[in-house]
This record gives sequence, structure tokens and C-alpha cells, in this order.
Amino acid sequence: MSLPSSVKIVEVGPRDGLQNEKTLISADDKIALINKLADAGLSYIESGSFVSPKWVPQMATSSDVFKGINKQSSITYAALTPNMKGFEAAIDAKADEVAIFGAASEAFSQKNINCSIAESLARFESVIEAAKANNIKVRGYVSCVVGCPYDGDIAPEQVADVAEKLYQMGCYEISLGDTIGVGTVDSVQKMLQAVSARIPKQHLAVHFHDTYGQALTNIYTALQHGISVVDSAVAGLGGCPYAKGASGNVATEDVVYLLNGLHIKTGVDFEKLLAAGWFISDKLGKSPVSKVSNAYRAKV
Repeated sequence: MSLPSSVKIVEVGPRDGLQNEKTLISADDKIALINKLADAGLSYIESGSFVSPKWVPQMATSSDVFKGINKQSSITYAALTPNMKGFEAAIDAKADEVAIFGAASEAFSQKNINCSIAESLARFESVIEAAKANNIKVRGYVSCVVGCPYDGDIAPEQVADVAEKLYQMGCYEISLGDTIGVGTVDSVQKMLQAVSARIPKQHLAVHFHDTYGQALTNIYTALQHGISVVDSAVAGLGGCPYAKGASGNVATEDVVYLLNGLHIKTGVDFEKLLAAGWFISDKLGKSPVSKVSNAYRAKV
């Protein structure tokens, strides 16, 4: 199958990545990271999350972060908003877009947000209506699209059901997340076939974790399937809370290296991206998870 000529990278490091890091990062350092990522050419940066600081302490400074960013008009600075309180905070902070998250697994939905899939979707209706009223786009996440730590394998049609409901509710793009990183070429192909039978491919994105080292392979599979939006986190930020000691988000550096090798345009300055990853890794006091980043750093 033919590959896309260009790919949009959704940089989730400052939110999805950092929220799973135990070392607290100051608002100033988050702002510096986001500005570095913007300067590197990332056109979409998930910059914070408006959730209870009791549950996600790392995101407690999101309002300060949004207000301190040196915003560029060509870049989307997005926020995760699980409810109306979060949405109102995002509006106050002048986030460009918001995101909501559901799950393809009933057990995960209950464990993660203490409600059923149907109840979670109902909760989002008010957020989506408010976003429409404020002319703000909404991105939807679906967790556990191939496997769940509680339910095991997830049926592709189950993923398609949730994704379609989010799309029909008004999410312009649906990001399909392999939350625990168990996906393989076969399971990802079957999932994408089921979802794309109901939602146009131009409205789909993929979000792979690298727990079992399959993220890049699964991204290549998605590219072959016609998907041209990929979520990733600079330096591979974020652990995988359901697989102790395992890596989490696929590293943006590794994704860009793959795409550069395939001559697929991303608009990303690779050297500046590497520098951004080294900056935040130094602040965390650890090496990047990215193999590409570590290989380049060893040469300098």
C-alpha cells in the first residue's frame, strides 16, 4: 500500500508524557519545553491537562503553563478536559483545542474514571456542546484499542463502536490508543480495518505505547493503512502505569527518524527536536527513552 506524503505529529510529551513522570517539573520548565518543541516545528502540542491536581499533581500548573507559552499562531496548543470544570479552566487559559478520552474496555473505564463507557460518553456531551458554542475543536481519545490490563484482548468492533460514537458526537479526530503497548501488526490491522469502516481515515490518528517494542512497527502498519496523524512524546516521556518498569509513549525522535527514512514530510527540525528531548530529560535527571536520541547524544 502507498504511504502518505506527509504526517502530522501530535506531540503529547508535555501532557500525557509528563503526567506519568514522578519528578515534578516546574511551570517555567514546561513552558521552556513547549517553546522548544514549537521552535522545532511541531505544529500540534498537547500542553496541559485541566484535571484535579489531587489525581494528577504534575498537571496542577497547567493554567500557568498556558498563560506563559510564547504562542505561535501556526501552532495548536491543546488541553485535556475530562469535564465541564476542566473545559471552563481551559477556556480561561485560552487553550486552542480540547481533548476528551473514552475507553474501548468496560473494566478500564470503571477503574480509570469510575463509570461505564456509556456513562463516560454521556458526560462528554456537555463539554462538546460548550466547545461548539465557543468555536473550539474537540479531539477524542479511545484507550485500550487492542488490549486492556483487566479485560485482555479487545474486539475490534468494540473499538469501532466507541470511536464512532465520539465522532458522531462531534470529535473532529479520533486518536486510537494502545494504552498498554500490546499491539502487533495483526491486531492493529484488524482494529484499523474495523474503525475505518465507520470513520473516514482522515479523521483518525494512532497513539502507540512502546511497552513491548512494537510501537514503530505498528505506526508503519498504520501508515500503510492510510493514517497520517501520529501521537508521540519527546524523549519517550511517560511510563506505562499498567506494566511496571516498561516504557510508555513512543518517542517523537524515533518516529521522526522513521518518517525521515521513508521520505515522509513532518516539518520537524530533527536537531532542535533532539535538543528539546535532552533539555527535559536533564530536568528529569534521566536519559531519554528514545534510542535514536541516545545514539545521537553518544556522538556529540
